[in-house]
Amino acid sequence: MARDPWAYRDVAVESVADPRTGRLRIKPMAGQAYATSMRVQCARGLSDPDRYPAGTRFLIRAKLTDRAGGPPFLYAWHGDPVRVLTPREVRSFLDEYRRRRI
Repeated sequence: MARDPWAYRDVAVESVADPRTGRLRIKPMAGQAYATSMRVQCARGLSDPDRYPAGTRFLIRAKLTDRAGGPPFLYAWHGDPVRVLTPREVRSFLDEYRRRRI
C-alpha cells in the first residue's frame, strides 16, 4: 500500500516525562487540533533522554489514525525528517496554525 502524503500534516510535539513510568513520551503541544493527551507513535530516537532532554519540541509530519477501531493517535513515519524547534519557532508555528484555522 502506498503512503498518502496528503494525509500527513505538520504537528508540533514535545517530549515529557510519563508520571507513571518516568520514561519520556511524545505528545502534541497545546494550541493545535489534537488533544495533549493523545498518543504519538514516532521514531524511538525522539524519546531518548541521552539525545533529547525532557521538554524538547519537534516538528513532525503525522496523520491521525486508529488501529482496528481503537482510540485515535498520531502516527509519524520513522523515516521522515524531524526538526527540533527553538522557542521562537514554536511560537511562530502555533501563531501561523491559529491564523490558518477557519
